[in-house]
Amino acid sequence: MSKKSEYNAKDISVLKGLDPVRKRPGMYIGSTDSDGLHHLIWECVDNFIDEFMGGYGNEGTVVLHDDDKVEVSDDGRGIPVDKHAETGRPAVETVMTTLHAGAKFGSKAYQVSGGLHGVGISVVCALSEWMRVEVSRDGYIYYQEYERGRVLANLKKGEKTKKTGTKIIFKPDREIFKNSVFNPKKIIDHLRQQAYLTKGIRISFIDRRKEVEKKHAFYFEGGISSYVKFLTRGIEPIHPTVFYCNGEREGVLIEAAFRYSQEYEVYEESFANNINTREGGTHLTGFRVALTKTINNYAKREGFLKENDDNLKGEDIREGLTGVISVKINEPQFEGQTKAKLGNVEARSATELLISEHLVDFFERNPQEARAIIGKCILSAKARKAARAVRETVLRKGVLEGLSLPGKLADCSTRKPEESELYIVEGESAGGSCKGARDRRFQAILPLRGKILNVERYRLNKILESKEVKSLIIALGTAIADDFDIEKLRYHRIIIMCDADSDGNHIKTLLLTLFFRYFKPMIEKGYLYVARPPLYKIQAGKRVEYAYTEEDKAEILEDIKSDSVDIQRYKGLGEMNPSQLWETTMNPENRILLQVTIEDAKEADRIFDALMGQEVALRKNFIKTHAKEVGNLDI
Repeated sequence: MSKKSEYNAKDISVLKGLDPVRKRPGMYIGSTDSDGLHHLIWECVDNFIDEFMGGYGNEGTVVLHDDDKVEVSDDGRGIPVDKHAETGRPAVETVMTTLHAGAKFGSKAYQVSGGLHGVGISVVCALSEWMRVEVSRDGYIYYQEYERGRVLANLKKGEKTKKTGTKIIFKPDREIFKNSVFNPKKIIDHLRQQAYLTKGIRISFIDRRKEVEKKHAFYFEGGISSYVKFLTRGIEPIHPTVFYCNGEREGVLIEAAFRYSQEYEVYEESFANNINTREGGTHLTGFRVALTKTINNYAKREGFLKENDDNLKGEDIREGLTGVISVKINEPQFEGQTKAKLGNVEARSATELLISEHLVDFFERNPQEARAIIGKCILSAKARKAARAVRETVLRKGVLEGLSLPGKLADCSTRKPEESELYIVEGESAGGSCKGARDRRFQAILPLRGKILNVERYRLNKILESKEVKSLIIALGTAIADDFDIEKLRYHRIIIMCDADSDGNHIKTLLLTLFFRYFKPMIEKGYLYVARPPLYKIQAGKRVEYAYTEEDKAEILEDIKSDSVDIQRYKGLGEMNPSQLWETTMNPENRILLQVTIEDAKEADRIFDALMGQEVALRKNFIKTHAKEVGNLDI
């Protein structure tokens, strides 16, 4: 046993000022990866959105400079510069360098605000190598600079101005954000979203990091009704009119919009004071309850459902729905600094009340659209019941009653999921090579015959009729849909391995569609991979090299510099003998695995709709738009 150390008062550290932020940045911005880096911009943007929601100013701008600096400016009132009574320092300095300091705690300066934790801009200051604030108010420009949360000099009074507003320029501290870079698309998407949520304001983004400056500007009068149209672009709606309502109930300002399409997926976004509550909360619950109750009541009243029929379930009613709910509330109760979930009880009842009232009116004014929506929901309910019957007879029976795993599965010997790998292989021939190449202790092989069903075009009951899909589901062990349980997953590395040709790429896309639609938690957990087999075997004498890309091939040939070189182009995995397959594609020491991740779920959803859905015109347009971006179809 090691010697016990002393533990007394001198071992207690008291972090002063912004030191806690630098010590534990993840507590304040969620992480120090790309999301955390961009969160610095979001905190600055939140502040000018709060000004706009309060009725001050109508334009904000975000600029990326080529020296790793970010500039965020607005034409609001400008942060106060007079002396703060408690700190004895200028108010702007107090706001920038003190946690939990701001005008959003009890004062009347902000009736509605997203930044109610009061740590936003000071956290940006703490995590910046350098930062400068410029405030235009009271006829002058005031400015002050900071370094890693510490003041470099007193607030200075500069030249005269007739404008008002705040400009913040900061350079992220690369000691904290080591490998992350700003992503223009991520910023553009966020600013576009904020412009939709705040009608009548103009938000601009300028990227000055390259020789040719790129600028985007957003301004929407339609608010979230326009946002729903944007989210459903290119998708066939089942009713032309977007449902939209706004109003106040129980002191909560509410906006909601939705539209149904022919798709099977549901997409919902929820916001509280313009903060994207990614984990939902009470306002989203109220939205869903209102939708379910109102549609069921209307369906029974108008005879679409008989009195003794079962009510439609929430999942039936949300199939094919794209909906947005946004609330403005005086004192939002968020869970955590990243504000992922709203907890205010009054938001649920207020949202449910307002949407129920307006949805009844919408149905009465648009009976044909009401009929189309309810028809979609009833069809969804029938499909759900059919899918449940299939699951009970096929999946539960197989998993719960001890029936054997698929006969084609060559399982591994270990039963620890964290050690186990499942290779999903195209074709029996490749499956045979993989079975001969694998390490039986931790690598399992499941060969699939031909191309699996395109799950984008069918409901679950039809999908479960596919033998290949059933084999995969049983091998994974998680079941599917309502029965899905990721804790029962038998392998923590699921590796798609297909030939490097057009058929292989198609099969890979079909499998990725299946996992995205029905096993998304596996992707989110980082369990799904795509194997990258070599394209070429290059041999000169006894020297053998494998090229995974055309660039690899060129480099190897340049290095060999021999006239006697044999180049073999692999057309399929079955062409490799087991030892070659192990050495190039299955040996953890040598292989290349591409981990599948989801950076933008909605954009991924749109791309799967375009490439794999029913709309031919949408697919053609996508291919035409992105044809020049294709680098290598073999990858």
